Amino acid sequence: MSSTLPRASAVPALPLHRFTLPNGLALVVSPRPKAPVFAAQLHLRGGHSLDPKGREGTAYLAGALLDQGTEKRDEEAIAAVLEPAGGTLHGDSTGLSGAIEASGWKVLLDVLAECATQPTYPAERVRLQKSRLLDRLHVDAEDPRTRAVWLFRRLAYGDQWLGRPDHGTAASVARVRRADLLRFHSAKWGASRALLAVCGDVDPAKVRAHVTRRLGGWAAGAKIGATPWKAPERKTRLATFRADRQQVHVYLGHLGIRRRDPDYAALVVLDHVLGSGPGFTSRVTRTLRDELGLAYSVHASISSSAGVLPGLFTAYIGTSPRHVGTALAGFVHEIRRIRDDLVPADELELAKSYLLGSFALGFERASRRAQYAVFAERNGLGEGHLQDLCDAFERVTAHDVREAARAHLYPDDVCVATGGPIGEDELGRLVRKALQPRRASGARRRKA
Repeated sequence: MSSTLPRASAVPALPLHRFTLPNGLALVVSPRPKAPVFAAQLHLRGGHSLDPKGREGTAYLAGALLDQGTEKRDEEAIAAVLEPAGGTLHGDSTGLSGAIEASGWKVLLDVLAECATQPTYPAERVRLQKSRLLDRLHVDAEDPRTRAVWLFRRLAYGDQWLGRPDHGTAASVARVRRADLLRFHSAKWGASRALLAVCGDVDPAKVRAHVTRRLGGWAAGAKIGATPWKAPERKTRLATFRADRQQVHVYLGHLGIRRRDPDYAALVVLDHVLGSGPGFTSRVTRTLRDELGLAYSVHASISSSAGVLPGLFTAYIGTSPRHVGTALAGFVHEIRRIRDDLVPADELELAKSYLLGSFALGFERASRRAQYAVFAERNGLGEGHLQDLCDAFERVTAHDVREAARAHLYPDDVCVATGGPIGEDELGRLVRKALQPRRASGARRRKA
């Protein structure tokens, strides 16, 4: 089958100019001539892995409150500087990001630098932000889908920071005080841990000079090593959040891959065949949604969460309680099928054509380019990696997809978490039933 979608547009022009300031701050500039918007993202390595024990949510609040007041300006004064140029700025546990009309790039960088280095955490703003976060956490605590996804992450990652919500819990956030935020910022926010990526109609040399003036005096801060973690044993584990609802949210999967895994390109193609492409390329969508009518929303992916640390292979469906068993069996069947059988040539070509034809669409916005520049830098992706990646997509064969599936998908050792009107005993029975046929046939083969 010949390609039905244009592939020449698959590789976006994404030049990256890298600089390192004397204080250790990494700067990446992606110039984009005539871009109407300038975007910036300041990433601080560590995120919520640095939360103090018992005060989880500190890293999130420390980032979210950065634009609420500095040594020079209060929240209203900050807004008065940004808003005339359509500027926005917000923070979280991983840093600060913002955007502004192209001509206002210096204004955005000035305010970003001020907020990153001189926050005051006004007491009233801390109280208000904590109150809002606590309200959200109380709602999340009763939301079946939110509870299911975090149960799933805990099953897959174990009792470590990767399996914990980056916003903390209601109990831990209630313990966070203004003094904790000031202490956290002083200890954890430093230039040596920072990566600033920008994208817009700018001269990289001028950006470097301006950033040096605004952030060159930022203290390097203490060196923070990698946060240790250990992958749990691979085996089937279950968890449920019981809630009286009409629908059950089901998450199935296991530990995934790092971005630099050599099978990454094959797994992206696999995802489009299995569960992340549109309905006409995704098997789980076509089977569970279109043919069986189990749900409107269903997907599966292993590549989308890959990063510096392993992401997750995640399959999700929201369905009625009486269809949970069918959904689980459907997921397991499709995972086993892509491990066992070569993807037919026409199906593979359709998935690759859609992937390559739509690839550039993900880089149209300046904010997305700045975000990706951070991602590329953190994952050590070299010059020309986008072209190399698209070339790798082109080369992926049905054999590559099957071998990648066999190496990275484990349908008989899955974590399953649900939120809704189903208990753990019932879930266990349905999971055992979904897994039984293959295990029984495998036993027969070993005996023979």
